[in-house]
Amino acid sequence: MIDQITIGRIQDAAQIVDVVSDFVTLRRRGANYVGLCPFHDDRTPSFYVSPSKNICKCFACGEGGSPIHFVMKHEQFSYYEALKYLARKYGIEVVEKEYTDEEKQAQSDRESMFILNEYARDYFVKILHTHPEGKAVGMTYFRERGFRDDVIKKFQLGYSLEQRDAFSTEAQKAGYRRDYLLKTGLSAGGEHNQPLVDRFRGRVLFPVQTLSGKVVAFGGRILKKVENVGKYVNSPESEIYSKSRELYGIYFAKSAIVKQDKCFLVEGYTDVISMHQAGIENVVASSGTALTHGQIRMIHRFSENITVLYDGDAAGIKAALRGIDLLLEDGMNIKVVLLPEGEDPDSFARKQNAEQFNRFILENEVDFIRFKTQLLLEETGDDPVKRAGLISNVVESIALIPNAITRSVYIQECAQMLQMQERVLIAEINRIRRRNYDRKKEQKEREEKVQSASLPSVTAATGEKPRKGVATGPFDRFEREIIRYVIRYGNTPIYRKYEKQKRKEGKKVVEEDVLVEEGPGVTEFVRYDLERDRIAFSNDLYRRIFEEATAHLQDAHFDAGRHFISHADPEISRLASELMSDRYQLSKIHAKILGEEAGDKSSRLLERNLLNSYVPRATTELKNAYVLQKIEEIKRALKTAGQNDFTGLIEQLQQLQEIKKVLSKELGERIILKY
Repeated sequence: MIDQITIGRIQDAAQIVDVVSDFVTLRRRGANYVGLCPFHDDRTPSFYVSPSKNICKCFACGEGGSPIHFVMKHEQFSYYEALKYLARKYGIEVVEKEYTDEEKQAQSDRESMFILNEYARDYFVKILHTHPEGKAVGMTYFRERGFRDDVIKKFQLGYSLEQRDAFSTEAQKAGYRRDYLLKTGLSAGGEHNQPLVDRFRGRVLFPVQTLSGKVVAFGGRILKKVENVGKYVNSPESEIYSKSRELYGIYFAKSAIVKQDKCFLVEGYTDVISMHQAGIENVVASSGTALTHGQIRMIHRFSENITVLYDGDAAGIKAALRGIDLLLEDGMNIKVVLLPEGEDPDSFARKQNAEQFNRFILENEVDFIRFKTQLLLEETGDDPVKRAGLISNVVESIALIPNAITRSVYIQECAQMLQMQERVLIAEINRIRRRNYDRKKEQKEREEKVQSASLPSVTAATGEKPRKGVATGPFDRFEREIIRYVIRYGNTPIYRKYEKQKRKEGKKVVEEDVLVEEGPGVTEFVRYDLERDRIAFSNDLYRRIFEEATAHLQDAHFDAGRHFISHADPEISRLASELMSDRYQLSKIHAKILGEEAGDKSSRLLERNLLNSYVPRATTELKNAYVLQKIEEIKRALKTAGQNDFTGLIEQLQQLQEIKKVLSKELGERIILKY
């Protein structure tokens, strides 16, 4: 475990802009920063980062939180894994005792798999550099490819011995369990307690890293010709690795992609490494698979410009067409470069330096739509049927482009190249876009229907729709408003009274404001006001937050906002980030009290100055909701009540209606504490 003092140092050091910028390209917008959300398919920036509050928040999908919880969500880390990641980033020493066998067993599957992958990476690197077979076979291969020592070290390349169980045996001796060796895919077999077999035996190893540098998988290339054995073997899908979401080299490329505002996309591991060695670092590989939305989103966070590099043969040309439509749909600016005949990015990069390579790219890259049109025109010749198919193919791609101006430019160019009237292409593109829109709308409606079916209904007492993933009830919006004040202001007094007093300063008489009375803190007032009417929070999340806040009533230095934003429970952190945000909308009645000024930048200051009005009003609204709910329950009970119960219910109803009149009067007027 990490002690609280160290956690505090990490929280103080971790700056949200600095942390998020490692994964998302941010642009300043006023006092905040904005970028594409890494947690959903975001095409227009909706992810806001507030340096002043040290939080982030997506106003489309709702994700956000402190630097710690951003790292937790993005990298799928536990709370303590995220703390250790930030400690490394900021050079903060974290002293932890060595894990015992029992503690290792208690670790989560994900953490254990990450730890095992790191052990495997170090093991394979050591074999490559120190073992006779590793140096004779693995290192010789890398030398033949022309890889320098610094590049081999940078990409953490390794080698797995040909012995069937060399790695598996060593890993188990080091205390790593069989089930994790199988889950990560580092070992195979083992049925009926038979010995494990190394998946990557006799292969050079390419570790696959996440954006933050965590090893999630390996790619292994065999060096001997073996019948019915693939040249490359990759780690299988697991709890920590999904091939469709990872890009080889992204960890080493992200800074260069931002700096160059361009990303080169290639196919294989060695393509990436050779280009790095040539001085071109803004490059990633799809590892031989068709592009996926997850991979494209990862690139899009850093740049909208992508240049796809493929071999100059027929297979490379066909490969250049696969997956490109997904890039167009995501709003990327796509160029295609076909390398000289017989070359691939690996071999071509080894013959160039960075200047020569970039010059070749500039001279030979072609806009994708133009490239595709020219390519298909060459294949169709004068065949009218094939030509019609070509037009449909090209139009389908243009229709995917979200930007109307970009679509218009491509329509004009393609109309000239295909010798067609623009209005015909426009009509067909509009038809396709309507079709695609209808399909997406139907899919969204189906998804929403499934989601709404899983959410509890909300009574008419609140008139609110339930939020996705949050259990709501008749008192939820009133309780939420109270918790908002608790998180934002904590132990801040709801009022302070000052008086003008005079004092002598030398020969002069100076008049100043002197504090003569201070009201209770927000949390203290809420506790007193609700307890005297025996009202408790019905929402479990709000109840836990309030109990934790009341536990700090005597702590003069307690910062509720900071405490809850950095909370170990991601659900609490997420809610705190939302309620701390300036873009959180006040309830209509509270905004009305503020007047026109509620929407401007001074609303937070106005709210703080009027806590003596807002906080009592929030608790009164909750009480009123309870009374209304009870009145409705008694009215329903009266319909079926017997003679014995009827009189008692009528008396209760009359009492509640009197209380309702008092509450209604209070809510109809501005509630100001007398002092």
